Amino acid sequence: MIMELRAPRTVEELHVPSSLLQDLTLRRILFEGKSSTVRLSEGLCLSLQATTEIVEEMRELRYVEILGLDGRDYQLALTDLGRESANERMTLCRYAGAVPVSLYDYVSTTQQQTASPTIDRELMRDAFSDLVVNDDLLDELGPALISDGAVFLYGPPGTGKSSVAERLIRVHQDNVLVPKAVEVDTQIITVYDPIAHIAIEPQPPDLDPRWVLCRRPAIISGGELQLEMLDLTYETSNGVYIAPLQMQANNGIFVIDDFGRQTVSPEALLNRWIVPLDRRRDYLSLSYGLKFEIPFDVKVVFSTNLEPAALGDEAFFRRIQNKILVRPISDEEFDAVLIRAASSYGVTIESGAATYLRRVSREVGDGDLRPYLPLQVCKILHSVCEYKSMPLILDRANIDRIASIYFTRAAHMKSSMSSIVSTQQQPPAPPPQTPPPVTPEPATQQTPGWNTARTLDLLRDTD
Repeated sequence: MIMELRAPRTVEELHVPSSLLQDLTLRRILFEGKSSTVRLSEGLCLSLQATTEIVEEMRELRYVEILGLDGRDYQLALTDLGRESANERMTLCRYAGAVPVSLYDYVSTTQQQTASPTIDRELMRDAFSDLVVNDDLLDELGPALISDGAVFLYGPPGTGKSSVAERLIRVHQDNVLVPKAVEVDTQIITVYDPIAHIAIEPQPPDLDPRWVLCRRPAIISGGELQLEMLDLTYETSNGVYIAPLQMQANNGIFVIDDFGRQTVSPEALLNRWIVPLDRRRDYLSLSYGLKFEIPFDVKVVFSTNLEPAALGDEAFFRRIQNKILVRPISDEEFDAVLIRAASSYGVTIESGAATYLRRVSREVGDGDLRPYLPLQVCKILHSVCEYKSMPLILDRANIDRIASIYFTRAAHMKSSMSSIVSTQQQPPAPPPQTPPPVTPEPATQQTPGWNTARTLDLLRDTD
């Protein structure tokens, strides 16, 4: 299918209005000063035959004049009428790049590129080969990728949810076509983004140059995500629209990392996805109200380290079919991560160091084992050893140094809080008096007051 998508040979096959083609050609020649049919063909991403047809039409309208021939290449310039028209239309739109594909062609091509991979455990192992991931987690992720609907990854911080989400796209081994721009009602929507899309090099020689052959996209957004980013963005400076994130992610994966930490509420974000997730199509609107439909061929992945109860109620989570808990790791997995991290930093692990590091993590760190820690330990060790001109050896002494840097504040806060609670919970000593001390009243008759333990109880009751 991809190799058959050749550049249209005639203007009629472009399926875009001729007025738009004329506007683009006028602006292109105005930017270049003087041009030619070959340069126009390259700049507008059209076949030479279609470009020549546009030039002939504009010559009849007296917008363009032919200055001469260079072989079979017409040398072109704008007439006074053409320059006046180009400047007038520049006030509305400054875009002079590739001719956009029609909305019809975009919808048709996107629908033909729907992913249908054959996913099994071996494929999942290959996709996550650079991470230490147990088969139980892979066996939950695999079916979630096959089924319809979104995926919800949750668990404590540092368990690798973001790393897992970013690698889900690896189950796809094929490529897709992404348009440089799409035309809707003579308006231009830019879609291809060289930062967000990974182009295949070299591009197929016979491919319509208005399309870019790319790996299946994986668009990742975090706490900066806003509802406005899920709708068309009109750029007044150049008069074009920028495609929303889910349109850029079509035929791929859209990861919403740090879900629940956006300025917009989780309910509002999920409500934005209800119709697209159920019907596999999305609706966008131009600035003047024209609404149109596009495919929603996206696997949406939510990732969060917040408690699910803080994000929504039962009805909220009923709309997400696949909910996967990413747990802390086992001793064996922790040691495997440590070996990989040490290898990447050139660190030698002394005998017994891994066991000691696990103990430190449980006692003064997270309370369990999380895959982020070994890499952080090796990074800090590298800095400490460089500063002290010491060999890169992970031993008990260096683990203690690192723990004092990485964990001491949390441990100190826990210790201080315990001391405060203990002090506040002890009954105050009676003041020295000459007469015999008065027996205190029962606790129920004391003047009510706040203490740390009571405050924590109230917070728990409120929760």
